[in-house]
Amino acid sequence: MNRISWNEYSLRLAEVAALRSSDPFRQVGACALDHNNRVIGVAYNGLAAGKDVSEEFWHDRNKRRPFMIHAETNLLSLFKREEARLIACTLLPCSSCARQIVAHGVNTVVYRTTYDRDNGALEIFKFYNIEIIQL
Repeated sequence: MNRISWNEYSLRLAEVAALRSSDPFRQVGACALDHNNRVIGVAYNGLAAGKDVSEEFWHDRNKRRPFMIHAETNLLSLFKREEARLIACTLLPCSSCARQIVAHGVNTVVYRTTYDRDNGALEIFKFYNIEIIQL
């Protein structure tokens, strides 16, 4: 029997989580596995829970960007430091999220697409010896 790898499994869960995002420009999802490959969280980018905004809010990407909470930040809020061994993201984390991932003691980052605005994450992950896998 052929089964998908844990990396692919977690990335596919992240892709499903991304479908919950309200951001019309870029929907991002993330998934965390613990040291026994159990899912300990899934999350997506968006506004804080319960925050209602008008439809106009979504029309200007640059104006809404400072208020958006990244999928990785939402994900990291779901578990304690060193509980996750792997985080899978639909988009390569930004450098800020990369530092948060490092601080949480995550060993492996799996991602699908490279972020075009910030390439500092790869350098941060390499500096801290975080395994990086693009699928």
